[in-house]
Amino acid sequence: MNNLGYACINMSLSERSKALRITTNRTMIKRTYKDRGIEYASELALLNIRDLYTILQWNVSHGIYFYRLSSNILPWASEYDLVDMPNFGAIHAAAIKAGNYAREHGIRLTSHPGPFNKLASPKERVYQLTKTDLSVHGDLFDLIGLPRTPYAKLNIHVGAAYGDKPFALDNFCRNFERLPDNVRSRLTVENDDKASLYSTKELYDSVYKRIGIPIVFDYHHHMLHPGGQSEQEALELALSTWGDIKPVVHYAESRSLEHGNPKIKPQAHSDLVYSTLNDYGNEFDIMIEAKHKEQALLKYRKNIESLAAK
Repeated sequence: MNNLGYACINMSLSERSKALRITTNRTMIKRTYKDRGIEYASELALLNIRDLYTILQWNVSHGIYFYRLSSNILPWASEYDLVDMPNFGAIHAAAIKAGNYAREHGIRLTSHPGPFNKLASPKERVYQLTKTDLSVHGDLFDLIGLPRTPYAKLNIHVGAAYGDKPFALDNFCRNFERLPDNVRSRLTVENDDKASLYSTKELYDSVYKRIGIPIVFDYHHHMLHPGGQSEQEALELALSTWGDIKPVVHYAESRSLEHGNPKIKPQAHSDLVYSTLNDYGNEFDIMIEAKHKEQALLKYRKNIESLAAK
């Protein structure tokens, strides 16, 4: 069975009035953090994690068992140790409650740390910043009680080529080995949407073969940068890197096609997805990367059900 998932924001819950809004994206600008510090960050973190539980309940009630966690759940957590939060006990209890609910209902939880994480950078400072941010994600996953395997994946891109792809890929692999275990054991890497970056085949040859981390195949990215492979070839190459763990793929469509506007970059994601992906007889979990989040997922699922009924 190919489970469908969506990323971070539940529009049905987050677009309510402020008093009723459910979200895990509460954060603040740097000036506010400097003014209000860890105490306010701790307040927001507790609200976010409590709302995570509510979102998971909503997902189950709508038959959704795959969900990407927001990177904003723990605001400014790179600036402090989690155990130093004034209400860490309450946060930990709320995280355990959400994690237990996910396990009991078979919900797969993952994350996609932001593009500023550049493990391939030749600059030590950039590596240290990347390590810090990825460690926050790893610590959050530990707090929730998620397994230290790619089933609970932390997915990133190589990040850049720095004018020398072999050098950048080598740097990525060497820096990977320096990461803490709660990051390294969960890390996956994704194919890119530009020819200047990395196709599935390049990741397989230069990353997977060396350090063994799974490749998340992105259908939309492959369409823009196939790297000399057919969709089926690239997909099945990526799937082969997952071993006994159920793979994850990403599916999106181009916003420029959706709106009939060639001025929109083809990499931009559409609000909804209109076509159904070809799984070529393979089984994996599908992250729908569309602007309308769970609403796009529900419409996509309805389209699949309609086609199956014909």
